[in-house]
Amino acid sequence: MTDPGVRHTFANMELLTRRAVLAAGLAAAASPALSRLARGTAPESPDITLTAGAARAALSGPAYGETACWGYNGQVPGPTLRVRQGDRLRATVRNALAEPTTVHWHGIRLPNAMDGVPHLTQDPIAPGESFVYDFALPDAGTYWYHPHMNSSEQVGRGLAGALIVEEREPPQVDREVLWVLDDWRLDEGEAITNDFGHPRDLSHNGRLGNIATINGGSPETLDVRAGERIRLRLVNVANARAFGLTFAGHAPQIIALDGQPAAPHAPADGKVVLAPSQRADLIIDMGGKPGERFQVRDEYYARQTYKLIEIAYADGQPLRESPLDAPVRLPANPIPEPDLSAAERHEVLLEGGAMGGMRGAMMGGRRMGMRALVDKGRFWAINGVSFGESDTTIDPLLTLKRDRPVILAMRNETAWEHPMHLHGHSFRVIRRKGQETAHREWRDTVLVPPRETVEVAFVADNPGDWMFHCHVLEHQIAGMMGVVRVA
Repeated sequence: MTDPGVRHTFANMELLTRRAVLAAGLAAAASPALSRLARGTAPESPDITLTAGAARAALSGPAYGETACWGYNGQVPGPTLRVRQGDRLRATVRNALAEPTTVHWHGIRLPNAMDGVPHLTQDPIAPGESFVYDFALPDAGTYWYHPHMNSSEQVGRGLAGALIVEEREPPQVDREVLWVLDDWRLDEGEAITNDFGHPRDLSHNGRLGNIATINGGSPETLDVRAGERIRLRLVNVANARAFGLTFAGHAPQIIALDGQPAAPHAPADGKVVLAPSQRADLIIDMGGKPGERFQVRDEYYARQTYKLIEIAYADGQPLRESPLDAPVRLPANPIPEPDLSAAERHEVLLEGGAMGGMRGAMMGGRRMGMRALVDKGRFWAINGVSFGESDTTIDPLLTLKRDRPVILAMRNETAWEHPMHLHGHSFRVIRRKGQETAHREWRDTVLVPPRETVEVAFVADNPGDWMFHCHVLEHQIAGMMGVVRVA
């Protein structure tokens, strides 16, 4: 994404207080909070209840009061759920909202009936009603949960939470930290602006906020000890904002992406990039000296760099004098390896949006011109079909033979980035712009830049009708959705 195109700017925010920035009508990049340890928020049992309803959160810090949000169990983000690999999760979701909702378990390879997509895998959960999700967790890793109905507003008001599936053989670290990254569009009174579904957001690069948070808060530092080894789990739950984190004075190693183990490696150009819905697990050895401070910055948008948080070293003796001598590579998850030589190839064309040049698309079984599509809030299409959350029936974009290897070649003919997410499966990212990828990483969401092609491969081993969509939620609701059938 080039120019985020929002009313406010994050640039050079560390030079100003947040209150002065809001008073001047600028965006705030408040220094978000030291996270709670994931273990500290986990339920004692995988049988849980999540109630979607009203919540409040001090997004800008306690000094600025609380913002009315939506959350699970009154929390923003929702409770961190922690389950062991191979166990079952039984979650009763109660709807205390004034509108229908569902819960999608993002990145989990689960049975189709548990996937949480309204009108496709289940009926919406009506106000005052509940639904029980019950499924096994085959893969260890960092995942998350969120609604898949009125997604832009429900997620944009705070309905999201982390789901951690523990490895049977976790790496040795001194402690684990979870950062749920989000952004919010607030007015000068700290309220969430009520402009969801604005045509500019739908047709450009989505609803970008003017304040970033970690775990729904804004304290200044991540407090560490010299010599400590930390596993940092990152989850981007923002509607549209990508994060590009740099860690001054430190050398993070990526050990997992979208929950799936990766060969430990340094991030490209020293920047950990997380598109909307993506996750990354890092190992960071705290090699600074007692009393030192280092910035973690978000440098994804060249004209909107800002300090996200500071790593603050405690005074006193280091925990150890040299880095912990223990392996950091994670055990592989049981995902079948696709045979590329036998793979069936499918072309996927992403079209539309401002400056995209799309003339029309199929909607509701008939061809419509661009003006008619815009009148219905549709700006995007996949393979010439514009499908949105309000649609209740759709023919599959693709029908894949069960247990066959598949290559999807996603060609982005738009002016904007698209993080493309396939439900029910993980895939290997094998090529970008025709070149082999360096790490052939497993992902469930891949970022496809403008005017580029990205190829992914997987075994279509999970039967059912699976949603396939852009995870910029405004693009999703405005047409960049479809169904991939595995039969």
